[in-house]
Amino acid sequence: MPARSGVDAEELDDASIVERSWSDVDAFAVIFDRHAVTVHRFLARRVGGELADDLTGQTMLVAFDQRRRFDLTQRSALPWLYGIATNLLRRHRRTEVRQHRALARAAPDTVQEGHDELVSNRVTAATRPLRKALAGLSAAERDIVLLIAWEGLSYDEVALALGIPIGTVRSRMHRARRKLREALPEEDH
Repeated sequence: MPARSGVDAEELDDASIVERSWSDVDAFAVIFDRHAVTVHRFLARRVGGELADDLTGQTMLVAFDQRRRFDLTQRSALPWLYGIATNLLRRHRRTEVRQHRALARAAPDTVQEGHDELVSNRVTAATRPLRKALAGLSAAERDIVLLIAWEGLSYDEVALALGIPIGTVRSRMHRARRKLREALPEEDH
């Protein structure tokens, strides 16, 4: 894959690319190429594909605009990008919480039109308790749970992404786990 702007993406870590983008704005395209799909996947899980398209673009634009604020001691820009994306998601928090609550209350459609609808209704019904449990978490707890569970970030990476101390990540995750255990029904084994 040819590198853009003379930046050899294979040899440089994200910090080096971000630093290079201070003088060569086209170099930032490598950061986009490396991480946009991952950021989009994270956002799509939270708000759906169409809004994720917009939020991914906004995330990358904010990152570009704030690239001089990137901590060059961090080799990967992904936790930083997750932090930006999470902050943008906060603007949509009320809509997301309303959606989770509405889906938790919604009864499955009793008219089955075909196999696709049957599968869709079963998946919706199966996820309803989880959606309701997630809606019961505070926004800060939900952000941490989803960054760890969906994106596989470590506690250190979540702390970096959200700009909070690692102890705060641990305590919020502990509270979130307790709330989720209380909210989710026990499975029969």
